Amino acid sequence: MPTISEAHSYCTSKAKDSGSNFYYSFLFLPRPRREAMYTVYTLCHELDAAVDHPPPGEDPHSQLARWRREIQAAYDGSPQFPVTVSLADHAGKLNIPQDYFQELIAGMEMDLMIRRYATFDDLYPYCYRVASIVGLICLKVFGTKDPRAQDYAVNLGVAFQLTNIMRDVGADADRDRIYIPQEDLVRFGCSEEQLSTKTASPEFIRLMEFQAARAREYYRKAQTVHDALSSVDRQSLLSAEIMRAVYFNLLTRIEGTRFAVFASRIRVPPFRRATLALTAWALRSFQNRISRRS
Repeated sequence: MPTISEAHSYCTSKAKDSGSNFYYSFLFLPRPRREAMYTVYTLCHELDAAVDHPPPGEDPHSQLARWRREIQAAYDGSPQFPVTVSLADHAGKLNIPQDYFQELIAGMEMDLMIRRYATFDDLYPYCYRVASIVGLICLKVFGTKDPRAQDYAVNLGVAFQLTNIMRDVGADADRDRIYIPQEDLVRFGCSEEQLSTKTASPEFIRLMEFQAARAREYYRKAQTVHDALSSVDRQSLLSAEIMRAVYFNLLTRIEGTRFAVFASRIRVPPFRRATLALTAWALRSFQNRISRRS
């Protein structure tokens, strides 16, 4: 079993090397909370890998079962993996419920069992488990106190996942996974064949416009909750707001290409991510100065 210091270094290295949209948001956290976020990010990445890229000869179901046991071990004080050694250290200090991580794994298990969703109501629990739960974990890491912030995290998580679904619709279709609800495909006359053959038809464009509008509504809901919080809690959510800015920029880029998601994987360039992070930080600093003077 690695030492706590070795485990923290492992997670920090993984996060720094990831090129993730989230990395810049972590830099504005105090070091202990930043290291906790590196750990949460690394755990999510390794759970994703267990589903999408299991070791040769290994079954994804057994891999996730192994992770369930390892999460339990982290909370029992006997973790074996570097990421769970780090998790055990942070989870105890930050009071992160084990149930959050077990629910996250349940979302990963849905990817192994469900390849189509009939309605958005059917899709919503998946979005909650793989994205909103991560947001709730982040609230613990950030130290946000107001219970209303949970609605912020849940709505923002759904918005992020809907944005991911739009960006990755072609790659997911290649793996026979279609997250866009079947009711939406029918409504706009877009067949699964158009997704698998990467045909950007007028029907597909209208379908994606609808998906974008839905995602925007969840970003709006999150913003409404955020704006009603105290200045202290809003300050604690600076990293989340940087994530929101980056992901909302990704959504606008997808829209700006007229949903050319089949041509290439649409990304927010690193320089733009850094700019968005600095802008969010500067705005929050200005708001804090105004608040102190009033």
